[in-house]
Amino acid sequence: MVVEPHALRIGIAGLGTVGVALVQVLEKNGALLKERCGREIVVTAVCSRDRNKDRGVDLSRMTWFDDPVELAASPEVDVLVELIGGEEGPALDASRAALENDKHVVTANKAMLARHGVELATLAEAKGVLLNFEAAVAGGIPVIKTMRETLTANKVERVYGILNGTCNYILTRMEREGISFEDCLADAQRLGYAEADPTFDVEGFDTAHKLAILASLAFGTQIASDEIYVEGISSITTADIEAAAELGYRIKLLGVAQQTESGVEQRVHPTMVPVDSTIAQISGVTNAVAIDADIVGQLVMSGPGAGGDATASAVAGDIADIAKCLPGDQKVPALGRPAKELEPYRRARMRSHEGGYFIRLTVKDHAGVFAAIAGSMAAQDISLESIVQHRVAQESDSDLQTIILITHETTESAVRTALEAIEADSALAGKPQMIRIEK
Repeated sequence: MVVEPHALRIGIAGLGTVGVALVQVLEKNGALLKERCGREIVVTAVCSRDRNKDRGVDLSRMTWFDDPVELAASPEVDVLVELIGGEEGPALDASRAALENDKHVVTANKAMLARHGVELATLAEAKGVLLNFEAAVAGGIPVIKTMRETLTANKVERVYGILNGTCNYILTRMEREGISFEDCLADAQRLGYAEADPTFDVEGFDTAHKLAILASLAFGTQIASDEIYVEGISSITTADIEAAAELGYRIKLLGVAQQTESGVEQRVHPTMVPVDSTIAQISGVTNAVAIDADIVGQLVMSGPGAGGDATASAVAGDIADIAKCLPGDQKVPALGRPAKELEPYRRARMRSHEGGYFIRLTVKDHAGVFAAIAGSMAAQDISLESIVQHRVAQESDSDLQTIILITHETTESAVRTALEAIEADSALAGKPQMIRIEK
């Protein structure tokens, strides 16, 4: 392939949905990118497992590599775009090889960054090249660039949001159509919104990887994906959704990171948010990120969190930033500050988290049950904001009642201790449900 002398030469490792969309974007808007960046951006090499698959794009002018590490080291490439996925293996090997060969890396791989991001950032800085990863968190929403560059003069106090479209899609349909988690998940799999094995999404791990990256950018700490409290949405029932609506709330799976006196608190879990709040309005597969900062106040950004076009748009933006750089330009550190200056991660005590709580209890309708529940709450100094009782509509269990408790601000430790005491009294029929309330 013949390219202009000063063209930025791109090698794409991984030709799935995003890789193909990226080729299409760079071809469709090539003239626009050249005008804005001052030089041509050309895909010169690609790598994927199947050379013969019809991907709907012309790859004949590009050099084909079977080994992504060879692609990464090739003199035909200035920038490796890693779209293989996975925290180890070929994706990591190729990224390391590119950086070691003084090449920029653009990746959408949140799992790899959550595990090896500090190592890769350190290597990039040592080599004077860029490690860009806008597409790794929240798809087409430019949250990485916002936190890494735009908010440099701000002290971020909290970052939180809806970071997984699959979970938001399921919770939205459960609320709107009154159908179960299991039925919603089956539909999401049929429509391609959820994987055959949905565990990574619905149990909160995808959100946790993205949150770990955001927390590092927000608080200047090393990435700590293993230090996150993670709880998914598989335990959410239509009863929880309906009770939340009655009380003026909506349930969302949130990733929340904030600085506390005891360290950084990172948590992923179902959360009840006021129905009139901005975050509650985010529906379907859309993502949203909110940033609370000391000077600018609160920023809320929403948009497509996944999909070929949205992710390719973010990757192309990262490539364009590299194309605009001149030799000798000061490089923006991958994690917002030099990797060697990132502070060791110090995990906050999760059980000291304070806030209101939604508690759903299914109990046997016997004398003294309600008094025992109230007593267990009072023993932990938990003040109740509201109490709602419903009879369970099951003919075989007609003596069961559902009790919904909303607490005033308290600690998670107190709530869990109270629930342990209630369970010990054998008054419950089933496990209690506890959902945090964010206001």
